[in-house]
Amino acid sequence: MKIHDLITTTDALSDLCERLAKSEFVTIDTEFMRENTYWPELCLVQIANEEEAAAIDPLADGIDLTPLLDLMCENDEVLKVFHAGGQDVEIIVNLTGKTPFPIFDTQIAMMAISQSEQIGYANLVDSWLGLQIDKGARFTDWSRRPLTDRQIEYAIGDVTHLSEIFPKMLKKLIKTGRGRWLDAEMEKLADASNYIVNPDNAWRRIRQPGRNPAVLGRMKGLAAWREGEAQHKNIPRGRIMRDETLADIASHPPKKQADLAKVRGLSSAWRDNDIGKRLMRVIEEAEPLPKNELPEKMKRGAPLGKEGALVADLLKLLLKIRAREIDVASRLLTRADEMEALAVGVRDLKVLQGWRYEVFGKDALELVEGKLGFAVKNGKLSMTHIDDMHANMEEAAAASDDAAEAEAEAEAEAETAAVE
Repeated sequence: MKIHDLITTTDALSDLCERLAKSEFVTIDTEFMRENTYWPELCLVQIANEEEAAAIDPLADGIDLTPLLDLMCENDEVLKVFHAGGQDVEIIVNLTGKTPFPIFDTQIAMMAISQSEQIGYANLVDSWLGLQIDKGARFTDWSRRPLTDRQIEYAIGDVTHLSEIFPKMLKKLIKTGRGRWLDAEMEKLADASNYIVNPDNAWRRIRQPGRNPAVLGRMKGLAAWREGEAQHKNIPRGRIMRDETLADIASHPPKKQADLAKVRGLSSAWRDNDIGKRLMRVIEEAEPLPKNELPEKMKRGAPLGKEGALVADLLKLLLKIRAREIDVASRLLTRADEMEALAVGVRDLKVLQGWRYEVFGKDALELVEGKLGFAVKNGKLSMTHIDDMHANMEEAAAASDDAAEAEAEAEAEAETAAVE
């Protein structure tokens, strides 16, 4: 594979993207910094196909990333392959408002062909290629220039190895026939709305203190305000205010700005600074949350209770058994909250639809309905249908009766022979 020098000009980038546009797929990775910013700062882009690879410096003077972004978002003939690509995709969405398409994530794909829940890149390379990755440059500051040869070599390795792994993984997916299992997961990854922050919805990510409309109204207003402050200053939202502090203020709003000095998590300066004034204005203007926006009392049905919890535990055990039997990550089949919902009677669930129903949901439903039970065979825990279990027991009982009858007849014949 040809490894290019670090690309720092638009012309070199255009030439590279023109060649890559003829590929069936490209592998992509990014290096970025976001510890001190709201928006991730893109510091390096690595891209490869089966023949060539390059690292691109987005911080180089005068470079225009349009050829690369067009390849990512406007060319639907080339498959874009990532590993754990959520944050990489987020960066592209921030730059273009679009997601790369079509898209494939090898971390997600591994869940369909193994029991790996969230396999890391180093373990992926080790399992497919038997190579150990040098992690020495893992925690480098990618925003510093110049980058060393070692840093660039480390970064490019993320896409060169992936370009070798992907075709092997694709063959296995085709062989197992599980490619369609991934359609919904890849569609979710390609949905730009998953990466665009709507300040009006920011409160939903915070642990909610009950369903009091006034409290939740303040929480919604405060969360949206915090998001705006963080975006404007380009700092992490937690630097403005932590979630716990925000929820506490929403539940116990200060009556005057001076009271902010008493709030745990805020400095005493908030009692008279401008940001404190803005926060108080948000509290004063907050309206109770409308009824149609209130969170549901129980999103997944009735409370479990003791019996329901036991049923949920049995379902989780069934999930472990089935995931082991078919060598698939249990997370791809379903999650704990769905198991708990199924246990209390909810039926409008993903696990009871499509391929998930055929692979696992059907048995899960039969377990809940008393048609399936656990059995130990050859020292391994497995599932068996109750009807089959009864039939086996009847056959065993019949065989036992036949054996007893034969033994009795043999004994009778022996006694008759002895008398004679």
